[in-house]
Amino acid sequence: MSDAQIPQPNHGKTALKLVGVVVTMGALAWAAVPFYDWFCRVTGFGGTTNTAETGSEVILDRTIKIKFDASLERDMPWSFKPTVHEVEIRIGETGLAFYEAHNPTDEPVAGSASYNVAPFNAGGYFTKIDCFCFEEQVLQPGETVLMPVTFFVDPEIIEDDEAAANSHITLSYTFYQIDLPERVEDTAAMTPDAAPAPTRTSYN
Repeated sequence: MSDAQIPQPNHGKTALKLVGVVVTMGALAWAAVPFYDWFCRVTGFGGTTNTAETGSEVILDRTIKIKFDASLERDMPWSFKPTVHEVEIRIGETGLAFYEAHNPTDEPVAGSASYNVAPFNAGGYFTKIDCFCFEEQVLQPGETVLMPVTFFVDPEIIEDDEAAANSHITLSYTFYQIDLPERVEDTAAMTPDAAPAPTRTSYN
């Protein structure tokens, strides 16, 4: 067979196919992030908690211990701790706990809290009504604040044999530093006489 009769590879089609594969993989990776987040929130996988606007209408006689843990990402200058390390509440009862954060530096520092619940199988039953972790936090120089979290353990936990066997649930938060919001940057740039007084309640 002569060279003229040998089929020549179509480099254009090959390149087009490769581009299609890359675009498809990128789209799947992008879609996987919100899907994974949704999956975790619905199932409690990985210790992700649920949220609710109000407390549970059902409160059981059975109790469970809730433990609180706090940590900081590297380079986060705050101090951060729970005001109590453990409470015991009835399943379905609304609980309230506080975490204390302090900014020892001479400049405003913004932070955001990530969280999880352990054991992981209890995550889908631990429900937050309100939490400081829902919003970014900004502490002024030397400021100390108490930050609340309101929660309950869903009574449906008793229908899950594995999750119901837990004697306690640990709620953990980790604060990491983020960029200051523009409004705070603008305030920090003012002279001391021009800057408005902080409106946030401090516990010094």
